[in-house]
This record gives sequence, C-alpha cells and structure tokens, in this order.
Amino acid sequence: MGNASDTASLFASSISKEHDILMGSVYSLFCILSLVGNCLLLLVAFHKRSTLKPAEFFIINLSISDLGMTLSLFPLAIPSSFSHRWLFGEITCQLYAMCGVLFGLCSLTNLTALSLVCCLKVCFPTYGNKFSPSHARLLVAGVWCYASVFAVGPLAQWGHYSAEPYGTACCIDWHAPNQELLALTYILCLFIFCYALPCTIIFLSYSFILLTVRGSRQAVQQHVSPQTKTTNAHALIVKLSIAVCIGFLGAWTPYAAIAMWAAFGDATRVPPTAFALAAVFAKSSTIYNPMVYLLCKPNFRECLCRDTSTLRQMIYRGSPQPQERFSCTPQRNKDTSASTRFSNGQQESYGACLNCTGNAALCHVTTPQKTACILTGSTYTEVTVSQLSAKPGTDFI
Repeated sequence: MGNASDTASLFASSISKEHDILMGSVYSLFCILSLVGNCLLLLVAFHKRSTLKPAEFFIINLSISDLGMTLSLFPLAIPSSFSHRWLFGEITCQLYAMCGVLFGLCSLTNLTALSLVCCLKVCFPTYGNKFSPSHARLLVAGVWCYASVFAVGPLAQWGHYSAEPYGTACCIDWHAPNQELLALTYILCLFIFCYALPCTIIFLSYSFILLTVRGSRQAVQQHVSPQTKTTNAHALIVKLSIAVCIGFLGAWTPYAAIAMWAAFGDATRVPPTAFALAAVFAKSSTIYNPMVYLLCKPNFRECLCRDTSTLRQMIYRGSPQPQERFSCTPQRNKDTSASTRFSNGQQESYGACLNCTGNAALCHVTTPQKTACILTGSTYTEVTVSQLSAKPGTDFI
C-alpha cells in the first residue's frame, strides 16, 4: 500500500464526521439486532434439531454466516466510524475484507442452494422427497467451499483487498481492474459467478415454483391427500425463503451496482458517500433472516414463546419441573394447522394460548365435552357426562 503517509491517507475517512457518527450508530443498531435475532434463531433450531427439515439446514447455515459477519465486521467498523478513520492497521484490514467477502458470498450462495432445493421439492417431488438431511449437509459444505475460493483469492494475489473509498472499512479494491488484468479477471468472475449467476438461479427457481403452484392449486383444493400438511409446510418454507431472498438481494444490489461502476467505469467519479450508503444497506442483510423466520414461521415462533415462558418461570418462580425445561417437541405439525376437529365437529384449540404458560387463570380453552344418551320413556336425550349425577342411573345407555 505504499509508505506510511500513503497508508495513513488511505485509512482516513473521506466523508464528513457527522456521516461517520451516523454510520457508527446505525451499525451499532444492526449489530444488536443481528446478535439477538441470529442467536435466538440458532437456539430455537438447536431445541428442535430432531425435527428439522432438510430445507431448514440452509436457514440455520444462513444464520451462522450472518452471525459470523456480525462478529467479525461490526466490532471493527463501529469504533472506526466513530473515530473518523480505520483504526486497526493493514493486516487487520485484509482479514476484515476477507471475512466480509466470505460470509457475504456464503449467504448468497446459501440462498441459491435453498432456492434449488425448494424448486426440487415443489416442482419435482419424486426427486425432492429423496433429498435427505445428509444431502443438505453436503450441500452446505459445498456452499462454504465455493465462497472460500473467492474470499481467499485476493490473499493469493488474484485481486486485491484495500480500504473502502470512504476510509473506515475494508473490502475488495474496486479500482484495481483499471490497472491490472489479473484484478480485472477476479472482478469479472466475482460478478458473474457470485452475483449474476446466483440471482438468475434464484429468480428462475422461484418462478418455476410459482408456476407449478398456480397450475396445481385447484387440484390440491379438490383432492386433499394425506400429504397435504407436508406440502403446506414446504409451501411455507418457500414463501419465507422468497422473503429472505428479496431482503438479501435488496440489501446487496446497491453495493454491487456501485462496485461495478467503480470497477468498469471512471472510479474517480464515484462519490465516497455512495459507497458508504451502499455498505450500510449491505450490512443490514444480517437481520432479515431471523426477523422473517422468528416472526413468520409458526413452529419457530411457538418454540421461542415456550422457551421465553420457561425462562420467566425460572426467574420468578424458581427452576421449572423437568418436563417444562427448554424443549421443542413437535405438536401435530403446527406449520400447517393450529387446530384439529373432533368427530362431533367441535374444534380442539391446542396451542391457542402460547404466551399464557404459568398463568392458567387468564387462559380459557374450551375443551369438548363427552356426551351420553338418556332414555326417558320413548325419547332420547343427549346430556354431558358431568350432568349424569342428576339423572336416574337406570336411564343410562
């Protein structure tokens, strides 16, 4: 990076101090939300580990990569933003940039693999039903290997890592393609294989899914099979995966556009503020996955509610009974239905009061009553079992 004065100027902020303080504040908020959300999501996944579906392995892996980005980037970016310069030297800058590329590409590649798995299960169920947790683990390992190739490349002189144009963080040197052919090939491969191709696969996969679901909707409504609940669970995962993909791509697309402008256009005309704003959007990607799944996926949300309720009991009433300890036993596939019906048509509302554990007085769930027939003369009368004490025992049938 040159002599000491060049390095010092490279790591000095090129945006206003007020903007740096604002970035540091926003990063602090993202850090807290990401830590809490991803840790809770991993905790819930650990508790229901025995019932995880293969597609949910990718949700967990996405949470791990988001948490890795949070722990490796925010603790360095936040104090640097508040100090109006990069504080940690050139070697740490290289490692910071490598972690950013590794975890960012791992998240995008993971979402690509998830979209393919969802497409396989919905559009080609004959093959999708054969997709097992072992296949999911192998695919997750492949995701990390794929991302590692592009993350380690600049350390092996295929491309370069350097300070961001705004000065308080580090990433790929987007100006290098204007000077070196090798750096240009790295940026081209990065754009094609780590952005354009994944985005295309994600778009095509979910397009096929939507077309398949639209074409089979009437058939599913007319012919309810024993696999309907499983199909609905897969459909829910598909919907939530689409939401996470939209959030992630929406967060990273501005940064990709600015980076391509700097790499293949006149880099001197790209304002540092544009890079800074795009970086803020990109780092917000770490909070979407836990928000979507913890708030919108029923079995994740209910497991979290049970754990929270148990924790309250431990705090206010002492240690809970053994059967009340942290656990997430599956209850009749709550992803697809919150209730079942008895043969007499009455509805059983199990799980209707998820937040009232330990306060039964505030929670009334009407349970169906057993009935019996009373013969009075030639007339049958149906009464509840609790009323039989008032009836002559000889009338009971």
